[in-house]
Amino acid sequence: MDSPFLEIRGVTKLFSKVVANRNVSFSVGKGEVVALLGENGAGKSTIMKILYGLYRADFGKILINGKEQRIESPKDAMALGISMIQQAFSLVSAHSVAENIVLGTVKGLLNRRAYERKIRNLAVQYGFNVDPAAIVRDLPVGVQQKVEILKALFQNASLLIMDEPTAVLTPQEAANLMDFVRRYAAAGNSVIFITHKLKEVMDCADRIIIMRSGEVRGILPRAGTDEKELSLLMIGHELPPLPDVSAGALQAREMLRLQGVSVRDRHGVFRLRDVSFSIQEGEILGIAGVSGNGQQELCEVVCGSRPLASGRIWLDGRDIGSLGIRERIELGIGYVPADRQRDGMVMEMTLAENMILKSSYSSKWQKRPFLDRSRIRHYATSCIEAYSIRTPGPDAVVRGLSGGNQQKVIVAREVDNGTRLIVFDQPTRGLDLGAIDYVHKTILEERGRGKCVLLVSTELSEIFALSDRVGVLYKGVLQGIVPKGELTMETIGLQMAGYSTSGR
Repeated sequence: MDSPFLEIRGVTKLFSKVVANRNVSFSVGKGEVVALLGENGAGKSTIMKILYGLYRADFGKILINGKEQRIESPKDAMALGISMIQQAFSLVSAHSVAENIVLGTVKGLLNRRAYERKIRNLAVQYGFNVDPAAIVRDLPVGVQQKVEILKALFQNASLLIMDEPTAVLTPQEAANLMDFVRRYAAAGNSVIFITHKLKEVMDCADRIIIMRSGEVRGILPRAGTDEKELSLLMIGHELPPLPDVSAGALQAREMLRLQGVSVRDRHGVFRLRDVSFSIQEGEILGIAGVSGNGQQELCEVVCGSRPLASGRIWLDGRDIGSLGIRERIELGIGYVPADRQRDGMVMEMTLAENMILKSSYSSKWQKRPFLDRSRIRHYATSCIEAYSIRTPGPDAVVRGLSGGNQQKVIVAREVDNGTRLIVFDQPTRGLDLGAIDYVHKTILEERGRGKCVLLVSTELSEIFALSDRVGVLYKGVLQGIVPKGELTMETIGLQMAGYSTSGR
């Protein structure tokens, strides 16, 4: 039997006194797809960064094709045929696709046309519709991920590490990516993908490695397990089902109304066109659709960070279309943005500072001319306990928290801010099962308190599980709103393809 392409033996990694990986051992065969499962903070990304040369192990060995190797930088890893696609893409937005792909691999003068032709042929070979001459900043996020994959293929990678590869993709894009993974492995290459989505694991992986608290807790063949067993190994206990969200006939008053809302981008192009809907107290309106069809612009125009081109917005009967962000916060609008690190937090600030980021001007945090640090720390500590945020304390810098715990900080803050309306934009993107369950239950609890919720998600399962009514955005146009009882995948699929059904 051939030796595996990769063997990791007894790898341990410490950050100060924190054990990120403890005695981690596993192998990956040639032509094999291995899924790495675990909650945020389980040590998955750390062990992959050690393999890719971004971190150095304190103990243990790495063997490639049976021979021990010292991997001290990504350059060493790439020379051994290892490439990694991280959650945060490493593309230069001002450069073209071809320039990004050859960056660091070509010396001297660049024959642009020759490389564009080579990259176009490579893209066609793997079924990627990517223009090598396109500028990266103009590409949708799903196409940018294809560019990252083409970079690895251009470097003749034999092992492709993919960290949360579908976290920013629509269901259709995710399915296409999984097809690529299967074809790539069938050609004799190896794949390790880190994910929280059990459906992808069961569809694509040959073997599954489960990590918890920095250790390997199980290595299972896909054929011998199921989603229930995997979730139990991941988080150590079963997740109870979500409560029934059926609300029946809503009798509450209208809280949010949009009438004829249109939004233009900085180039004058319409991103939303004539959008109208309402949400009542104690109701969740889900907005589905392929990413890039105006969902972000919808959230931003409601919260005040993007101006109206035309139309009107009312909150609890008051016209708020001309109000600024701060005024809308004071009226009780909370907003959980899709990109938590870019738009939701200041990464170098502490947890406590981020908790009051949108209300620091409030008199409740003032102590004469200064901020009342003691009161702020007490508030942050109460949120840490209420939301089970894993952190050393309120003075911890949020950059050091896992993605799931960062999201809990934002959710805790916005639930407090959103006394009338909470806007959730991709609230569980990149989170593990435990964190997803926590966010879902929080959304339902706020709905139960009578708040109205605008939920934007590309995860159809999330939309189906939480929403009372569902609308679909296609090229900035609302295709209709369907009550939960009439909701079918066929209806949603037609609307996502641009077919408008009657609705309100």
